[in-house]
Amino acid sequence: MKEKLPPFFILLAAILWGTTGTTQAFAPETAHPIAIGATRLAVGGLFLLLIVLVIGKFNFQNWPIKSTIMASLCMALYQPLFFSAVSITGVAIGTVIAIGSAPIFSGLTEWIYLKIRPSKIWWYSTFLSIVGCLMLFVKKESVLVDPVGIVMAIGAGFSFACYTLISRSLLEKHSSLSVVAVVFTLSAICLSPLLFIFDMSWIMSFRGVGVSLQLGIMATGIAYLLFAKGLIDVSSSTAVTLSLAEPLTAALLGVFLLGEYLTVTSWLGMFLLLLGIGLLISGTKKSTSIKGTLNYSVVSDTKNKRY
Repeated sequence: MKEKLPPFFILLAAILWGTTGTTQAFAPETAHPIAIGATRLAVGGLFLLLIVLVIGKFNFQNWPIKSTIMASLCMALYQPLFFSAVSITGVAIGTVIAIGSAPIFSGLTEWIYLKIRPSKIWWYSTFLSIVGCLMLFVKKESVLVDPVGIVMAIGAGFSFACYTLISRSLLEKHSSLSVVAVVFTLSAICLSPLLFIFDMSWIMSFRGVGVSLQLGIMATGIAYLLFAKGLIDVSSSTAVTLSLAEPLTAALLGVFLLGEYLTVTSWLGMFLLLLGIGLLISGTKKSTSIKGTLNYSVVSDTKNKRY
């Protein structure tokens, strides 16, 4: 049973990430997107750090400082790059390029640095998911191709892919809660100067507090903790592809809560996204069961040799 949970931890994290856009729609008008991103990390980092201190599972022994700083910088860069790309080139293009490029970067970095070649199922599911994401978001009236925005969106996708890969290496020796708490606290410190650049008066309002807590605790703290727990038993490339459930959730919330309208093409894209994610989950389960069978065979052979 436990072997089947990691992919669903990542899916649940992606669903929580998908609430970000809808939550931002309820934020005060004076709240700048980049300021919201910085606030999100600050609240999420403090929330996770508080949990670690209360539980008392904070162990700095043999902590890899270099990897932690790199993961923190990747997450800190992702926030302003993504929000800037969306503001410059539009929600459709910015989201598709940032989220769609992340799985490709993740698969390539695993292949180049870890010498782990992505499986055929990963290629098929990633292709279906990216095409589905493209069909879901891109509308003729919202397309705005801006080179600067596109570069920032690609940078956001690369940052998220690198964060995932580095975090997985940290999770091999430390608990998921400790890793996420330390990384997000450092990321929040990196982005803290932004809180003094933008107007932050909105955060004192009732809606501002509600948005900050929802984005910080649910869509950041709990979401990335679930993502980290899933990363323990799932490859970074698979995890990033599964995270494409985020735009799927965002689209559904837009329809049911914000009254947005989806075209037939968008619904078809949603179907392709579901198909790609379902294909990847089934492939992950099969590979996990095969590993379990192989491990059982090795143990059995060892026991037989002993006697």
